[in-house]
Amino acid sequence: MESRVLSRATTATTISSLRSSPGENHQNVSFVSLKPIGAVGEGGNVIWGRQLRPALLLESSSAPAGLFSGKKEILRPILATASSPAEGSDSTGEAAPVGFFDRYPALVTGFFFFMWYFLNVIFNILNKRIYNYFPYPYFVSVIHLLVGVVYCLVSWAVGLPKRAPIDSKFLKLLIPVAVCHALGHVTSNVSFAAVAVSFTHTIKALEPFFNAGASQFILGQQLPLTLWLSLAPVVIGVSMASLTELSFNWTGFISAMISNISFTYRSIYSKKAMTDMDSTNIYAYISIIALFVCIPPAIIVEGPQLIKHGLSDAISKVGMVKFISDLFWVGMFYHLYNQLATNTLERVAPLTHAVGNVLKRVFVIGFSILAFGNKISTQTGIGTVIAIAGVAAYSYIKAQMEEEKRQMKAA
Repeated sequence: MESRVLSRATTATTISSLRSSPGENHQNVSFVSLKPIGAVGEGGNVIWGRQLRPALLLESSSAPAGLFSGKKEILRPILATASSPAEGSDSTGEAAPVGFFDRYPALVTGFFFFMWYFLNVIFNILNKRIYNYFPYPYFVSVIHLLVGVVYCLVSWAVGLPKRAPIDSKFLKLLIPVAVCHALGHVTSNVSFAAVAVSFTHTIKALEPFFNAGASQFILGQQLPLTLWLSLAPVVIGVSMASLTELSFNWTGFISAMISNISFTYRSIYSKKAMTDMDSTNIYAYISIIALFVCIPPAIIVEGPQLIKHGLSDAISKVGMVKFISDLFWVGMFYHLYNQLATNTLERVAPLTHAVGNVLKRVFVIGFSILAFGNKISTQTGIGTVIAIAGVAAYSYIKAQMEEEKRQMKAA
């Protein structure tokens, strides 16, 4: 599932060089002006639940001509030993040792993409298998969040990362975001439990359509005609797939649509919750709030059935150990794939991010069909392909628009 939290762009100013007094030797740390790329308002890489920390790229226009051959590189402080002109020696500097992540960035990014897709696929398959013998999506949604919250609390306890303080003002900003996140998460799981995983993801391909509508009619942002036209194949493809989907039922369809709307409003409220807090801390706070939001509906809707026969039936089918381990691992995979998604998306450009999201949905749909042997009609298959192609076109156009805005602001 895709999610987004806004990050605030920051710009570091140039630090003046330190002057050396005659006869003194000391080291100067020189910086050039930094320009962040990937800020939310400028089409940056974002995913729900986490504030991204965009890479600082060196604008070639900020440095002397020819120094970096027009390339953008990750900025690093350079230590230079200053020497007096009278000594007749040239100033030389040594760059800091280059680590593995900086030496092989493409390899590392590729690994992040692989793990993001892998964990997402495993989560969806394990999640559906649990619903096959334990059809209680409200309770399972609570477990997803509970395992993630425990993970974050343990991380805080060991200081990785250190817990960031939160005040009442910021808490009020996060509450509507977390409520929308909780509603979208629960309804997604209701849909997963009711219909095939591939069909739910096909319906959720309509999320860009709802996002575009909210941008135009709620936020007042004018979108070009080409962007709206790119959404036509999405609507047509989802309609074709829905008409002949063998696992279709209204509960699964409507729940997936409510999930799309919830995540759209989550994005709107996220614009008001801009923060400088690091990604892990903000995700932990949102997960905690969302957990408290999800617990009451789970108790009201599924509590009596769980106590009466739900838990006992599941244990009798698979055993106590497997039941508990399945719930634990599905929650862990849910948390880890979101975390890997953040690590992946903050390393790449908006266009790569958009393509990556589309490919992820293709992977999930394809592997879920293989894992569960779901039979789909020819029309459903064609409709799914058309919908995914429409999402790809929309993502490409939107990413280009955001990149053009970023370049104009940079200029």
